Amino acid sequence: MNKLLIIALVGVLNIISSTAKGFYSFKAKTIEGKNISMTKFRGHKILIVNVASKCGFTPEYSKLQALYLKYKDRNFVIVGFPANNFKEQEPGTNEEIRQFCTLNYQVSFPLMSKISVRGEDMHPIYHWLTEKKQNGVFDAPVKWNFQKFLIDEKGNLIGFMEPGKNPDYDKISRWIETGEWKQ
Repeated sequence: MNKLLIIALVGVLNIISSTAKGFYSFKAKTIEGKNISMTKFRGHKILIVNVASKCGFTPEYSKLQALYLKYKDRNFVIVGFPANNFKEQEPGTNEEIRQFCTLNYQVSFPLMSKISVRGEDMHPIYHWLTEKKQNGVFDAPVKWNFQKFLIDEKGNLIGFMEPGKNPDYDKISRWIETGEWKQ
């Protein structure tokens, strides 16, 4: 009897683990329109950020770019997702966004095609980032542009930084250098 219960439990756990989506199971389009799998970033610490060109936080592009340049050779990457969800602060086309970021902030970290980060048309990656039932860690709905999510080298969501608070890039640097993160 106990043997049957253990076998059934193992079977259920295998079904659950095989259907659970992890970060590396997602795909997105680059700002140039090419499909990319998040497996490309396996083994990297990843900072995901929803960005906008006409937001009061837009100057954060400079800090993000500096952070990327400092740590990109240490298995760190920033992935920017332009989104027009907040007061139409990212109205441009992908090409206009790419040009704006390149000309004004010399952005060289990966930018994805414009997506939605909330609402009915939310991109699947953002469902995973923001919903505990998908990521298994916490709920963190996107409140505004430049909300940041941290993913470790194994694809685990480990933290987030709400927009509007003074971004603590020292805290992010410490995470990149030591792996230590305290929410």
